[in-house]
Amino acid sequence: MNSKSHDQIQKLALTALFAALCYVIFTFLQIKIPMPGGDATSLHLGNAFCVLAALLLGGGYGGLAGAVGMTIADLMDPVYITGAPKTFVLKFCIGLITGLVAHKIAHISESTDKKYIFKWSLISSIAGLGFNVIFDPLVGYFYKQYILGQPQEMASVLAKWSTATTFVNAVASTILVVILYNALLPALKKSGLKISSPAW
Repeated sequence: MNSKSHDQIQKLALTALFAALCYVIFTFLQIKIPMPGGDATSLHLGNAFCVLAALLLGGGYGGLAGAVGMTIADLMDPVYITGAPKTFVLKFCIGLITGLVAHKIAHISESTDKKYIFKWSLISSIAGLGFNVIFDPLVGYFYKQYILGQPQEMASVLAKWSTATTFVNAVASTILVVILYNALLPALKKSGLKISSPAW
């Protein structure tokens, strides 16, 4: 097996690990807030591991980890099952945007400057999770109303609550990601794990 194939298998294995972390964190450590009509929104840190995977492995792998892990979590929960398609697309986008900023714009994996890495890991996390703060409630509103046929008032109430919880989730996840990434990166590099130079 050549080194390129080995690296790809390694990244796919890590992607599966991060997908599992997204699933576990969302499923077992969320604080669910019931909403009218049997809906719910929640406080959770599941998105943090989508973003962390994008920083370590690249946007495509990170997006895939978040999309698979969080979609499976939705499919296993009767309250969220109808939102699984929306979840897959949005989480994949979080990873792509984070990876785009981190690796295509800032090239953080090529830097050895700790301050530069810290700054751009923060900016990249804000970009990916900031996208989610805007588009999760927005897409959710139209999805609930036009795809699932939910009344406009109910969809509007859920969107407002979702905006608030998604913002809190984003702030908490950003802090967690930046701490974990900057703490783990030196150790992972020393271990010989090839996480450098993802395409994006």
